[in-house]
Amino acid sequence: MSEAIAFDLEHPDRFFVGGEWVQPSSERMLDVVSPSTERTILRVAEAREADVDRAVAAARKAFDEGPWPTWTHVERAERLRRIGKHLRERAVEIARAWTGQVGVVLSFTKTAGNRCADIFDFYANLAATYPWEEHRKPSYGKGIALLVREPVGVVAAITPWNAPLEVMTNKIAPALLTGCTVIMKPSPETPIEAYILAEAAEAAGLPPGVLNLVTADREVSDYLVQRPGVDKVSFTGSTAAGRRIASVCGSRIARVTLELGGKSAAIVLDDFSVADAVASLSRGGCMMSGQVCAALTRVVVPRARHDEFVDGFREAFAKVRVGDPFEPDTQMGPLAMKRQLARVEGYIAKGKAEGATLAAGGHRPKGLDRGYYIEPTLFANVDNSMTIAQEEIFGPVLSLIPYDTVDDAIRIANDTIYGLNGAVYTNDNDRAYAVARRVRTGNFAQSGFKLDFTLAFGGFKQSGIGRECGSEGLLPYLETKTVFLNGEPARRGA
Repeated sequence: MSEAIAFDLEHPDRFFVGGEWVQPSSERMLDVVSPSTERTILRVAEAREADVDRAVAAARKAFDEGPWPTWTHVERAERLRRIGKHLRERAVEIARAWTGQVGVVLSFTKTAGNRCADIFDFYANLAATYPWEEHRKPSYGKGIALLVREPVGVVAAITPWNAPLEVMTNKIAPALLTGCTVIMKPSPETPIEAYILAEAAEAAGLPPGVLNLVTADREVSDYLVQRPGVDKVSFTGSTAAGRRIASVCGSRIARVTLELGGKSAAIVLDDFSVADAVASLSRGGCMMSGQVCAALTRVVVPRARHDEFVDGFREAFAKVRVGDPFEPDTQMGPLAMKRQLARVEGYIAKGKAEGATLAAGGHRPKGLDRGYYIEPTLFANVDNSMTIAQEEIFGPVLSLIPYDTVDDAIRIANDTIYGLNGAVYTNDNDRAYAVARRVRTGNFAQSGFKLDFTLAFGGFKQSGIGRECGSEGLLPYLETKTVFLNGEPARRGA
């Protein structure tokens, strides 16, 4: 078992506030625990209310007094490219951080640093082409009107533990390009990447207060959301936490973007190979140990082929190599933490109690007595009203749900409070398009799990509010202003 994990953080016992590494207001620390060894691998400072106040004040000053919001987008883009360069240089460390904190296999995490650097470059490249100002003609026929997009202000970026760097990057890269200032609040279980981002911001020469870092647990995170100096909250996490954040932001009319949970369905049509569908869906079910908000966890199949799918998944899951996520031949690592293992085991027990058939997995793998491991699991003969088909499990647990007609399959797919992702497995492009337009989700794909962070991502229903990624990912960090002038100004915004 790989236990020696070194992270070259400059100041894990401090916060990055106002361009400096500052002492915390208390001596409280957060333990970062390896899910594969159950041992503490790092300790970082834990913020209290006074630390949050200091970070909000620094971000407020940086936005209200500049110079960051007054720079051109092209000038800000150059700093984004510098941050991306720093991430590329630390790609090995970033990969080990993700694997060490969450248990995602190293073969998957090794490209995270470069992927996130690409996101910074993507937004930097939009600086010169995005329509920050648009010329409009007033209806009364005199003068001109400009539709101007300006930064929303101070942003609190609050992220979950499952994909810490990528989720944070998809918030701060567009926010910084628009001219916002940011307070990063990572999950207390996975703070390492946020420290690396803070060090990257320092190395890139961001002005003081533009990017700040505090690490805190739920109570102090809630305090951050309530601060009147925060203009916008961008949150990714559970729907339950999202409801709380939405209510707090609503009470003070703060802007909010929420990327929340999912219970996404994959509909397999009768023209698609069972073997090919199983190969795709079993890989997706084990990706990041199933700890993916957009995972295709409800597999909706023709009733006549249900038992073929059971056999196929049972065979595929039996071949999955579960173990040390640092080993190159491991295909699935542990769950991220003890409470997550207890949550998944609780849902497995509930599935059996409600009458679903445990067809594969459902137990701790043999020989793995330490760490938060669970086998990839399949429930068969699932009714969509069962708890395991309605609630987000966030683990490698698939529910096989039979359907009689395509209309029935679409009804099942839509019968959920969520609407984040979906798929239809068919070789017919026309049928794929027809199904895609009827399923109420923010993302939908033909014959596979497909996400693209250069395109808009977000959910319908209780899967969230707003969109992240792509050029649409700039909109949550912009306010639209209409400016009426008697004629063209000599100088326009850049």
